[in-house]
Amino acid sequence: MKHYLQHDPWNIVEEGFHRDFNEVTESVMSLGNGRLGGRGSFEEKYSGKTMLGNYVAGVYYPDKTRVGWWKNGYPQYFAKVLNAANWIGIDIDIEYETLDLNHCEVRDFRRVLNMEEGYLERSFVARLKSGKEVQVNAKRFCSIVDDEAGAIRYAIKPLNFDAKITITPYIDGDIRNRDANYDETFWDEVRKETAYGEAYIELRTRKTGFHVATGMCVSIEQDGLSIDYQSQPIKYEKYVANRITLDCRQGQETVVYKYAVNLSSLNYDPDTIIKEAHQYIQRITRKGFDKMLFEQKQAWADKWKMNDIVIDGDIAAQQGIRFTIFQLNQTYTGEDERLNIGPKGFTGEKYGGSTYWDTEAYCLPFYLSTADQKVARNLLIYRYKQLGKAIENAQKLGFRAGAALYPMVTMNGEECHNEWEITFEEIHRNGAIAYAIYDYVRYTGDEQYLVDYGLEVLISISRFWSQRVNWSKSKEQYVMLGVTGPNEYENNVNNNWYTNYIAAWTLRYTTEAVAKVKALNPEKYAELIDRIHFREEKELATARQIIDKMYLPQDDQLGVFLQQEGFLDKDLMPVSDIPKGQRPINQHWSWDRILRSCFIKQADVLQGLYFFEDEFDVDTLRRNFDFYEPMTVHESSLSPCVHSIQASKLGMKEKAYEMYLRTARLDLDDYNNDTEDGCHITSMAGTWLAVVKGFGGLRVEDEKLVLSPYCPDNWQALAFKIRFRDMLVQVTTTQRDVTVQNFSTMPITINLHDKDVTIKAESQKTISSKVTA
Repeated sequence: MKHYLQHDPWNIVEEGFHRDFNEVTESVMSLGNGRLGGRGSFEEKYSGKTMLGNYVAGVYYPDKTRVGWWKNGYPQYFAKVLNAANWIGIDIDIEYETLDLNHCEVRDFRRVLNMEEGYLERSFVARLKSGKEVQVNAKRFCSIVDDEAGAIRYAIKPLNFDAKITITPYIDGDIRNRDANYDETFWDEVRKETAYGEAYIELRTRKTGFHVATGMCVSIEQDGLSIDYQSQPIKYEKYVANRITLDCRQGQETVVYKYAVNLSSLNYDPDTIIKEAHQYIQRITRKGFDKMLFEQKQAWADKWKMNDIVIDGDIAAQQGIRFTIFQLNQTYTGEDERLNIGPKGFTGEKYGGSTYWDTEAYCLPFYLSTADQKVARNLLIYRYKQLGKAIENAQKLGFRAGAALYPMVTMNGEECHNEWEITFEEIHRNGAIAYAIYDYVRYTGDEQYLVDYGLEVLISISRFWSQRVNWSKSKEQYVMLGVTGPNEYENNVNNNWYTNYIAAWTLRYTTEAVAKVKALNPEKYAELIDRIHFREEKELATARQIIDKMYLPQDDQLGVFLQQEGFLDKDLMPVSDIPKGQRPINQHWSWDRILRSCFIKQADVLQGLYFFEDEFDVDTLRRNFDFYEPMTVHESSLSPCVHSIQASKLGMKEKAYEMYLRTARLDLDDYNNDTEDGCHITSMAGTWLAVVKGFGGLRVEDEKLVLSPYCPDNWQALAFKIRFRDMLVQVTTTQRDVTVQNFSTMPITINLHDKDVTIKAESQKTISSKVTA
């Protein structure tokens, strides 16, 4: 782990320049607004360890799959969100010396991500080889008000000299994805232009044909006054710039304001996209940096008013949860149903920026509770609109009759993951889509979603499960062979308990949804079954037979469900027996050794018990937790949060806090030595879950909000807000009592620590805390 970032409740602070960790810091200090974003790289040239990354939501490239062998059904490509034109660049040259912190003496370096107001600020003093010293302060943000724009204030001051300083703001489209399979470039230039203080470039992706127009406009101040300047336009292949040379005096501050836009053909006609970029630039330039920043602060204040979680008494924990909320709000806003949540968001390229099952299993509950209902609904509509592709994916693998297999990784609904054991075997993701529909309807009460969209998806997924099982004569039960469960440290296993359980559960929920939709809207139901050729009697009879006869491996002596049939044949031992220095095991052991070991990457059986805990008694939950958690290495970012929630449920307060801190500070402290690849955005939703579902005890039962909050021993107080249907409440818990404030105009009744409590409109009620023993 790394501990160079300072603990602060509202900021991520790097004091002093940590060159060796620069790519980690770039990931952590990334910015975004749902439409565009990028890593916390330097504006000026830097020849040291860095990964420049700027990304435009929804713009991707089908990078040809690279494997040593090919199997029928293999995806042709891995979709990648592209590293787009670098719009932040501002080269600085001081009398033939380039400002490059890799070749300077650097002091007073400070880099701060201000999460409260939504900007990144950096300051330093650099001593060049000539002995000249300059002071720089740079501030930038991706506007969430003008969400296709960003702005930079770059101030430079000579400290011990007078000289000519050449400032070159630029847009560079000659960039690559570090994760490109064949090291190819993905962009072609369409057109470019420059003018006084402005420059524009339009690029087009190969194959997919997305157009992105990136534009910039520059203004300069000296001594606090705007100045006219002479600029030399520069054009290279995929590169435009303005070179500006100024006379700068010792102690005089020169401020460069750079405004930039990224417009994509997702939202603009390619024939007019450059014109639209001009107009957008003119609009934000008229606003000016200070007004844009003021609007940014106001917009973030509105978000924090709804989404903030306050932890009193533990700054590390407080910083971690705010970092989580900040990055989730930067990544996805729910305004565009064509977009989804990539595991790295706008912070890096690993995993291609595509959609995984993480969205449904981990992210959806965050948006259900913290945003307007349409945000979560749009996440589900995204999957509904890709149902046709999911059916095609299943057909490629030999399934028929409208069976759907949602992809493990996708941009447009087509499977594009290029690892065999995941592409073909990790089919549990289908269950996560079904569970998300259930979770959404249960939470919102929006049964119309089932009528309009949800039932069609459920039937298609259930058709897949009905065909994927087979009857075992020896067991006289249905079995599921050759799968990979959530624990990717076991491949090609038979009867993974979690996969079998969620398959049977999906079939059960589908039968319930059929009855519900028939009752709600018989006409719509009749139209649906005719359109998709749903043979209700036969298909539901098959589903019920599978539900009743699904094989779920368990060991009666231990009283636990078996992760897969052969799990007890392994040499069972706790993680504490792994020799020091051999963790994470995925960076020290061969894959063969990992697959044969008992060690678990992430919650597997426990993932199912987390989803369906109301179907099991507490003793069952505890036995399985006590059995599996000691063998879990938590080398998936999605693992600690599930264990934290279940530990809270079981009254294991120390374990719950340990797992919470691990997920909350996974990237801030670089637990798994991989933050330089980008932050774990989707697992950040798990951090929120660990607080609100874990420490807060949030559940929904019988159409009612259920809460059982408590504070870890080292916290004085915990406070969070929850949207639930037509109500908004704030929950504040201390070591002594719990206060629930009702912001709604109607009285509400919630279940609080196992008792129904009614709270009048726009009032609050306090009761004594009850901490689970």
